[in-house]
Amino acid sequence: MFDKNLWQQSKEHFSFFILSVVFGVGLGVLIILQAKLLSEVIAGVFIDGLTLQDVTSQLKALLLIIVLRGIVVILREFTAGELSIRVRSDLRQKLYGKVLGLGPIRLGEERTGELVNTVVEGIERLDAYFKEYLPQLLLAAIIPILILFFVFPIDWISGVIFLVTAPLIPLFMMLIGRQAEKETQRQFSVLGRLSAHFLDILQGLTTLKNFGQSKGQRGAIRKASERYAQLTLRVLRIAFLSALVLEMLATISTAVVAVQIGLRLMYAKVVFVDALFLLILAPEFYFPLRQLGASFHAGMDGIATAERIFAILSLPQPEDKFSAQIAPGTGFTQKIVFEDVHFAYQDGERPALRGVSFEIHKGETVALVGKSGSGKSTIAALAAGLIVPDAGMIQVDGHSLLDWQLEDWQRQVSWVAQFPYLFNQSIMENLRLGKPEATLDEMERAVQLAQAEEFIAQLPEGYETLLGDRGARLSGGQAQRLAIARALLKDAPIVVMDEPAANLDPMNEGKLLEAMAHLLRGRTVLMIAHRLSSVRGADRILVLEQGRIVQQGKHDELVGQAGFYQDMVGEIV
Repeated sequence: MFDKNLWQQSKEHFSFFILSVVFGVGLGVLIILQAKLLSEVIAGVFIDGLTLQDVTSQLKALLLIIVLRGIVVILREFTAGELSIRVRSDLRQKLYGKVLGLGPIRLGEERTGELVNTVVEGIERLDAYFKEYLPQLLLAAIIPILILFFVFPIDWISGVIFLVTAPLIPLFMMLIGRQAEKETQRQFSVLGRLSAHFLDILQGLTTLKNFGQSKGQRGAIRKASERYAQLTLRVLRIAFLSALVLEMLATISTAVVAVQIGLRLMYAKVVFVDALFLLILAPEFYFPLRQLGASFHAGMDGIATAERIFAILSLPQPEDKFSAQIAPGTGFTQKIVFEDVHFAYQDGERPALRGVSFEIHKGETVALVGKSGSGKSTIAALAAGLIVPDAGMIQVDGHSLLDWQLEDWQRQVSWVAQFPYLFNQSIMENLRLGKPEATLDEMERAVQLAQAEEFIAQLPEGYETLLGDRGARLSGGQAQRLAIARALLKDAPIVVMDEPAANLDPMNEGKLLEAMAHLLRGRTVLMIAHRLSSVRGADRILVLEQGRIVQQGKHDELVGQAGFYQDMVGEIV
């Protein structure tokens, strides 16, 4: 029982996989040779009366085989460990690449804690699958078959018993495995939800404390933890049960072989040296199958984890649809056109845009207004190339946006979010996300224009000050000004902005609006507007309702028209 995706992943490092198989075959041959020599030495001494001198060469050979067997086991474990390390490293890189490629819009449908659990804990769970379960699966297939090749020519009756009893172990393993797989998948799913819930609480702890709700979360965490503990115990119960059943089957099968050989030996139906050889081989025949049973839980754990990992890897991402037909370095010169654009989230189940058409000319500021869920953020994400339309077309200077290379297009776009993300790095490193090669003079100029110079000078280490997770050391206004400085440093011709002043007090808003004026001057701007002060200065306003443009024009035109915008002006203020 194995996962096809994990099997394909292991084949990417085929050399280690082949080495593991070769060492498995070598181990099987050494086991048979060891049993053969041991049976000949014992029979020679006790039946034929050979002396120590007579069997010295055989004992030396036996000692050499024992040493070689130990070396082969170590090498097999080493190659399995290397296979595990390389496969997990590849999967982790693919997951990181997929997460970056999906972007914030697609990832907005996922819970951060659950994603982190999959990328970190989920990948680590595959270690036992590749180090223990997969190599043992090979040994369980290789060693018994090798032993049967030597057993049948000597005693076909014992060979038939081996052949009949051996499939019982994987059969029972599969029967138990169906339930084990369900419980393991459920356990991993609950662990993901618990991780997501716990991270959400940590990130919102300040808000919860402000509203006196932090203590109320104890019960929710306790309940989720108890649920996970119950599922873990249920999985362990099945794992222990499966190990017991497989051990019993192997022990009973070995006993059947031993009893029938003993009875036939009493009646001289089999030669002593052959009987001893078969008796020594019997436990070795079932041992790989017993070990497979012992590592069965690791296999189920890996398969359950792999299902979630490959579900994330199979998600479509925008860059897959960009064809890179436009020459690298080509700049935006004329206009961006949305033609009958449709888009839906959750595989089409949640429509966001329903046939949107409009133009943004170079140097123009277009504001998007509408209630939450009307499609504003979706239009901004489409313009930035974070997602691509389900239907319709976005054209840039007469060419489809999909003809560009995604990286080239996104170099021309600065995104300023309402809640900008700042990493737990220095101010300098956070600024350089906009322009990695930026000099200190360039950064200082951007910071000055963004009205952020004063508060940075007051920080203990200036530009080298660590900001904490999500810029925890900064106020909302300071974080927004730093995000604007980052956009100024990038100096992109197109700015997509989710109005950063929406949640600020008047003092911070004044400084931020001055910083925004420097950023937007001479640039093409697509702005999600929440306040009337931002809407007034726009060249054109698009009013969205349920994924459609219901009104468009300048503020003075729209405010005099009966309709959605006129009703909404009071809410924007």
